[in-house]
Amino acid sequence: QVQLVESGGGLVQAGGSLRLSCAASGRTFSTYTMGWFRQAPGKEREFLAAIRWRGSSTYIADSVKGRFTISRENAKNTVYLQMDSLKPEDTAVYYCAAGPSLSIFTTASRYDYWGQGTQVTVSS
Repeated sequence: QVQLVESGGGLVQAGGSLRLSCAASGRTFSTYTMGWFRQAPGKEREFLAAIRWRGSSTYIADSVKGRFTISRENAKNTVYLQMDSLKPEDTAVYYCAAGPSLSIFTTASRYDYWGQGTQVTVSS
């Protein structure tokens, strides 16, 4: 079992950057595919990025490609989401999730474990 705790959210001006962290507990962290999602009020949960357990394979959603980067440090049981050139429409609660290492999945239902989320607010 894996427990996930996100951090790094906050208030930032448009054009700014934030780096979200997701700390995982559990000895098998390195074997999971890790993903980042977000959910804005009244909207469905949106896939952003995922990284396989070795970190050699990543996938970034088209909606944030070129602005967001995902990485992981297995030795620290941590996955990161670097967010640059932030826009007001990026405002949402951001979640990390852990799923099976078989592949990279973009649907929330394929992920087994979720963090509690961290709020990101981008002001114009």
